[in-house]
Amino acid sequence: MDNEEKIKRIDSATDKARSREKDSERLKVEENVFDVSTLKMLYTLANKGIIKALGGSISTGKEANVFYAEGPEKELAVKIYRISSSTFKAMDAYIMKDPRFTNIRNNKRDIIFAWTRKEFQNLKRAKSAGVRAPEPMFAEKNILIMEFMGEKGVPYPLLKNTPLEGDEVKLVFDTIVEYMRLLYKEANLVHADLSEYNILIDPNDVTPIFIDMGQSVTLEHPNAREFLNRDVQNILRFFSRYGIRDKPEELLTKIQAE
Repeated sequence: MDNEEKIKRIDSATDKARSREKDSERLKVEENVFDVSTLKMLYTLANKGIIKALGGSISTGKEANVFYAEGPEKELAVKIYRISSSTFKAMDAYIMKDPRFTNIRNNKRDIIFAWTRKEFQNLKRAKSAGVRAPEPMFAEKNILIMEFMGEKGVPYPLLKNTPLEGDEVKLVFDTIVEYMRLLYKEANLVHADLSEYNILIDPNDVTPIFIDMGQSVTLEHPNAREFLNRDVQNILRFFSRYGIRDKPEELLTKIQAE
């Protein structure tokens, strides 16, 4: 397939993704994603063979949209941070005090570009530590390309949408706590936004998958302890519906244990 054809496929897929969204507010968000700079970068990625075709929207968050894509060898997820409409001030607490990003200028574009690189680095650290998370493939400006967590174009369900039965409850809970420990001890990271909304479940083996790690911070961050406490509270709150009654201090001890 030549470059012109690849670009046409991206344009066509973009139009289809937009046409699927009938809600006016969501359509407005979609329009804010594909600005000129982002489209140029998508064309570049197509020319380099990194993306074969861009598909429909997988999810829409406060700062970014995630799209399904075909890669040369595997299914991909393309996360595009919205420059025009992101609430970038909410990112300040997570990035301006991160020792890895001390030279970032305090303007929207630079913060979003740094945030994209930050999520790429955090995912690499998580994978290296043994946490199941999407494998990051490429990051440039406001676009992050990573492994698609799903099958045949259908993403794995969120934990919040996955009914757990019997032994599955303890298995998933214990695995999440172990991932939090690996993040803390091996990757030197705290997820900082962990909840049932940022964990997928692989239905094949009921394995949790951590996602959305742009806000994750190193332990040197002055708010790392506060963020870890919040993550622990969120996980305990969710699993309390299944009768798990662990105390926060017990979970913190497990996560921080040598």
